Amino acid sequence: MQRVTLENLTDYARHVIEAAESNADSYPITSTVRLPGLGLTVHAGHGPLADAVKQAFVGAPDSQAPCADCRIFVAHPGIGAIPEPAAWGQGHFTPQSFASKLADAGLRGSYFHDLDFWQFYDPDRRVGAQLMRSADSFPPWEPGAPLRAFLHWEYAARGMRLAHAGTLGIGGKGILLAGAGGSGKSGTVVAGLLNGLDSVGDDYVLTDIVDGVTAYPLFATLKQDPKGFRRLGLQHRLKSRGPLNWQGKHQFLLENIAVQTTPARLDIVALLVPSIGGSGVSSIMSLSRKDAMIALAPSGIAQMPGERESGFRFFGELTRLLPCYRLSLGTRPEEIAGTISEFLARGNA
Repeated sequence: MQRVTLENLTDYARHVIEAAESNADSYPITSTVRLPGLGLTVHAGHGPLADAVKQAFVGAPDSQAPCADCRIFVAHPGIGAIPEPAAWGQGHFTPQSFASKLADAGLRGSYFHDLDFWQFYDPDRRVGAQLMRSADSFPPWEPGAPLRAFLHWEYAARGMRLAHAGTLGIGGKGILLAGAGGSGKSGTVVAGLLNGLDSVGDDYVLTDIVDGVTAYPLFATLKQDPKGFRRLGLQHRLKSRGPLNWQGKHQFLLENIAVQTTPARLDIVALLVPSIGGSGVSSIMSLSRKDAMIALAPSGIAQMPGERESGFRFFGELTRLLPCYRLSLGTRPEEIAGTISEFLARGNA
């Protein structure tokens, strides 16, 4: 098996992209989705990841544009003459040195050792390749937000960012919800959706900080652990559901529970950091930008390969542009949604 080190990493990245492209006619599935400012075409083989790609995205309206076109090849042996993925050699590996070596050559990439799972992207040509051992040999988190690394690299090159945050809004105006796992972020998004608020997504949303802060939808996936699933009454609404995901959570789509169609964008007016409160009533109090930055930035940067320094600058500027609050959560979904709705209606964000 071929071994990759920092010395031959750039050559290997170009070899993988070239092999993926040169076998373009051999992929049995080609799907295209229109995302904010981007036409994404995915070439893939049959399998669970190709199925996830078909339903994971929220398509942008045709009125949004102009669009640039991006092509991603989800490749593995068995598709044309796609080679077996190489393994990392004996040389020292750090994500920083890996990303830096590729960036010096104008490329982006990531590597998951356990599966020899490679992702390489050429942002100048907007062409990427994901090389796997087989159609089902991918990290367990990949189906929930497939190809997110490629979207991260593409939008980062435009000065935008995938934020690890939830969103809620009404009338085109919205809030970002940031916090670590277990803080109540995803449950708050679901509570709002069930009670008439809008959302452009949870977990990963596209954010821009030109002319204020704007959030756009990319992924349609929502998640809830079994306890939250029952508390929110979702077992009565989602009768047909698959097995729990790799985190032991139920996974479903925005369209399964949203009252309204997913909006094309939300103009973000505040950053809220939820926490599980001790009372039955929700409350919103001012929060320092430092604490808001700590809630927002680290997870979003850690979960995206490369672009770390630009990520900290982006999220630092985002928290500077927004008033920041702590949201102490009550116990009833409708009361939580009502508190956020009143907060937005007061316009004191």
